[in-house]
Amino acid sequence: MKLGGTQFPANFCSKNTKLLLIRNGFVQKGFYMTRFEDWKLTRRTAIKATAATAATRTINRSFADNTESLSTVVPMASDKSPPSPADWQAFADNLTGELLEVKSPLEICKSDPKSTAAQKIIEDMKNPFFLEEQPGATHTTGWVNAFDSQVSPQAVAVETTTDIATAVCFARDHGLKLVVKGTGHDYLGRSSAPNSLLVWTHKMRDIKVHEQFIPAGGNTGGVPAVTVAAGSRWLEVYDQVTNQSGRFVQGGGCTSVGACGGFILGSGFGALSKRFGTGAGSMLEAEIITANGEILVTNEFQYPDLFWALRGGGGGTFGIVSKLTLMTHELPKSLGGFMGNIHAKSDTSYRQLIKQFLDFYPAINNEHWGETIKFSPKNKIDLALVFIDLSKEEVQRIWQPFFDWLDKHPTDYDWHIDIMEVPFKDYWNIDFWLENYPTLIQKDSRQGQPQGQFWWKSNDSAVSEYMYGYQSRWIPQKLFESPSKLADIFFDASRHWDFKLYVSKALAGAAKDAVDRDRKTCINPSVFNAAAWVLMQASDTNIFPGIPGYEPNIAYAKSLAAKVEAGMRIIRDATPHAGNYANQADYHEPDWQKTFWGNNYPRLLAVKNKYDPEIIFSTHHSVGSELCG
Repeated sequence: MKLGGTQFPANFCSKNTKLLLIRNGFVQKGFYMTRFEDWKLTRRTAIKATAATAATRTINRSFADNTESLSTVVPMASDKSPPSPADWQAFADNLTGELLEVKSPLEICKSDPKSTAAQKIIEDMKNPFFLEEQPGATHTTGWVNAFDSQVSPQAVAVETTTDIATAVCFARDHGLKLVVKGTGHDYLGRSSAPNSLLVWTHKMRDIKVHEQFIPAGGNTGGVPAVTVAAGSRWLEVYDQVTNQSGRFVQGGGCTSVGACGGFILGSGFGALSKRFGTGAGSMLEAEIITANGEILVTNEFQYPDLFWALRGGGGGTFGIVSKLTLMTHELPKSLGGFMGNIHAKSDTSYRQLIKQFLDFYPAINNEHWGETIKFSPKNKIDLALVFIDLSKEEVQRIWQPFFDWLDKHPTDYDWHIDIMEVPFKDYWNIDFWLENYPTLIQKDSRQGQPQGQFWWKSNDSAVSEYMYGYQSRWIPQKLFESPSKLADIFFDASRHWDFKLYVSKALAGAAKDAVDRDRKTCINPSVFNAAAWVLMQASDTNIFPGIPGYEPNIAYAKSLAAKVEAGMRIIRDATPHAGNYANQADYHEPDWQKTFWGNNYPRLLAVKNKYDPEIIFSTHHSVGSELCG
């Protein structure tokens, strides 16, 4: 592969492209014409082409000898012909990896959900790493009034970049919907789809640590970095970067989240983002397969427009990223946890508690602090914070004014706080946690798994999760300057449902070098004026639509969704232009272009037009998706 671009492979790449043009404020694509007004693309006319359908089937290398068991892949609305059995066979023969017929791991549960085998699968579905080993499984099983997770009937278990290019060209030339799955961590259901071809990157897990990395085409000095392949998980990356190399890379807190997928491509906030910024801000280079089958190496020197769009413009949007190179950082000197709760004995004292905490908040709105403060209808605040480069004594001094205030009101509040210290080098060291805090982690004890594979017990609620309501918002710094007003907003919202305030998922108060890096990304600029991020969520685990005994209770789900809507409406009304983090947002967000990307959206749409004019890559609420039929 030559740096900059390679057309691959010729026999699967034909040019048959409808151009998307932006002229005089209009967006034109195929049969559609829309006008860009008030950050929305509103369809003017929509003459939909009739989709051709045909019985086609997923294949392995012996497809020709097994033609009786057909699955259906429905091409997207287009004038392209669906693949014939011979086309599928030729496609399979050009792969290093396998073409798979995909079934849900829950298939066995449909007929006899109480059988021993079915119950074993139900139990396995609580393990995030098990889910990622199944092409037909995702972490989110559905969302009321939105979707139920459905398998992609065919998957390519890609092993090389050229496998991805082959799959992209095959899908494009035959009008097949493309879906990409690395680990399947996607709240909005974008890791699978019915009648689609899944590019499954699970086997692409190479990780390389660089002492000095210079981007292709660059003439600058090198920086410490790590290159991660498309299927890598953060736990594996942290093992290489921190456990083995003594460095830090800005990634996700959930150990099973992918390090080269939607997390980074959607900006990528973590517990330490007030110190290190977003994952996208640390991106130095990306290898991507675009809609025309080219393999491009993008960075600030090559294809800088595409590189900018990849730094926060969303996963599965501009192509399929096969590798990312991320800057690494010096390890913080120390790490700690600050955990506890405060219970107010009346509504009046709870409202005063919220106000007092918001008065105190500037003391922790800085690069030393991250994670969450939870406000609940039960008049309780739960604290689950992390801190870096502070001693236990320094933390005690920072919080002492707040503790003193609580002590002055002993009849109004019950409270308890624990402060713990952890060597930062052991943050992702399973042996440390098993020896010192075994209740905080869950070891993957399945036979044949890596010895160090674990997940945080606090993440159990995100495994096989069915969404009822899920809404979020950045909270502007300006509101924190009026703590009484914000306390009223938070108190009123908490009457409907509990919500979490994330210190680290906003950038007002962040380290200057982190902010400078993130200003080069395409994240919504409103994040730089936001001091925190709020999430209000109602969901349950072990809910599997279509499986007897595990179906969602739709009436109950809708009732909780209504509570979330009522609570978040109060916060939204108080933050009309605040914007939001695209990776963790409402499926039903009405003004998503402006909310996720602000005034960066027109530029992102232009990049989409340039590199994917036919809109081969489209997911829910992704750049350009409003143009699809």
